[in-house]
Amino acid sequence: LAGIWAELLGVERIGRHDHFFELGGHSLLAVQLMERLRRLSLGVEVRTLFATPVLCDLAASLGSHREVAVPANLIDECTSAITPPMLPLIELSQEEIDRVVATVPGGVANIQDIYGLSPLQEGILFHHLLAGRGDPYLLVSQTAFADRALLDRYLGAVQKVVDRHDMLRTAFVWEGLSSPAQVVWRKARLEIAEVELDEDDGPAHEQLKRRFDPRHYRIDLGRAPLLRFATAREPGTGRWLLLELHHHLIGDHTASEVMRGEVRAVLEGRAHELGTPQPFRNLVAQARLGADAKAHEAFFRAMLGDIDEPSLPFGLSEVHGDGSGVGEARRMLPQALNERLRAQARRLGVSLASLCHLAWGQVVARSSGREQAVFGTVLFGRMHAGAGADRALGLFMNTLPVRLDLDGTGVEASVRATHARLSELLAHEHASLALAQRCSGVAAPAPLFSALLNYRHNNPAPATAGGAEDVLAGVEWLGGEERTNYPLSLSVEDFGQALGLTAEAAEPICADRVCGYMQRALEALAEALELAPNTPVRELDILPAAERGYLLEELNRTEADYPSQLCIHELFEAR
Repeated sequence: LAGIWAELLGVERIGRHDHFFELGGHSLLAVQLMERLRRLSLGVEVRTLFATPVLCDLAASLGSHREVAVPANLIDECTSAITPPMLPLIELSQEEIDRVVATVPGGVANIQDIYGLSPLQEGILFHHLLAGRGDPYLLVSQTAFADRALLDRYLGAVQKVVDRHDMLRTAFVWEGLSSPAQVVWRKARLEIAEVELDEDDGPAHEQLKRRFDPRHYRIDLGRAPLLRFATAREPGTGRWLLLELHHHLIGDHTASEVMRGEVRAVLEGRAHELGTPQPFRNLVAQARLGADAKAHEAFFRAMLGDIDEPSLPFGLSEVHGDGSGVGEARRMLPQALNERLRAQARRLGVSLASLCHLAWGQVVARSSGREQAVFGTVLFGRMHAGAGADRALGLFMNTLPVRLDLDGTGVEASVRATHARLSELLAHEHASLALAQRCSGVAAPAPLFSALLNYRHNNPAPATAGGAEDVLAGVEWLGGEERTNYPLSLSVEDFGQALGLTAEAAEPICADRVCGYMQRALEALAEALELAPNTPVRELDILPAAERGYLLEELNRTEADYPSQLCIHELFEAR
């Protein structure tokens, strides 16, 4: 165990009393730790790591956790007919199976597997069907290529990655079925549309973005892969633009990074070095067969049972939106604040994410007028997802409610309580949001919460390719856009040695102001932990000095020049 810690944490010497989080551990490293232990048949529950992060205590628990046995895939290349007993990860009648088969080009011969959806996939499919026009979970990104040959090589590499991964060859079928199914095709070709742009209609990349804007554009979820590409020559230059639409049903932030890495490996001629891809069915098996609905219900009832009013910051209550009318703002936090927060997290032996959750909880509490703040937190979803989950493609993450009490408890005690609450939540990372919401006292159809926090571990952006030997020299990233159906969301971007914020807020709330509130809450939290750790957490300030001055001083400036040397009756006479 000490050897694995030394490798993951970059620490030369590990002592038996060392603490995972004091040494800089976090959830992304925890997933990698779980995977290393799993390979050695020394499985341990993730909440055990968060509850006993000291090496000797954790070592005593090794081997205590057993993964759910994933049933074998009974469909092979020789299969001529698929029957209900052949599908252990979904319950479908023969008639329903035949309906699924009819949706696949090539029929049974082109079907590799059929199984159910994960909890978050079910939620995203629900929002896709609800939207009707556009799709809040269709992610868009754009890249520019120096010439057509480079673009073609890139798309060829993407096709090879699609050929490798089940998730990238998956389509979704729900019409006429008792429960939605995902179907893995054996062969799925990329769909690439070439469009002509107008030289006089503004910037080329803006034209392309408008044409395929997910606010009005949808893709057919029944046709794999759920990737769509549009290419266009940039008028006036020799460059080619590539717009990629990638549906959230088949991937998350980690999956995108894995996919980009594999595309680069193929372009560099290193495809043979890539490991055996893990099928997404492993996650579905853990979520469906390993789920303890009673344990999930008991946990969420204990946390949310006395919550009878929703937490709606700024009165934002529309949680079934399509992402339109939402503004975005980004900012990097001062480096000094980043270092102070990391130092306090290490001192307290908690994750930096715990500090950020507490700060966001105070923003939600202040802006909703409630001390019991409930908001959605995006869980990594790879802690209990089976072998190879740290490098697997697919949608592993989940969104679940977390409840924080921003009351008279001291700030330091609140940080520890937040860390403990998040640790407990990890054991339920594949519970469904619908189940969690039913456990609260908020009556449907009112939402339990309308704000979201996503703590993301990002690889630093690679330096711009300089040498001609770089396979991606001549490729320029033009940006991308992710949206959710929630009216208020904040992503904390953890770059390892730096922290950034990305806020999305529905009109009329200004997203940049939301970033300001979070930055001020983090500053107040750092100050309190350094100087007065027993300060009641409810006293953490969220108003930046400039906004406080605007609200209390500028808006109250009522001075006006008047002839002060005259008496009041003389003023009347003058009128």
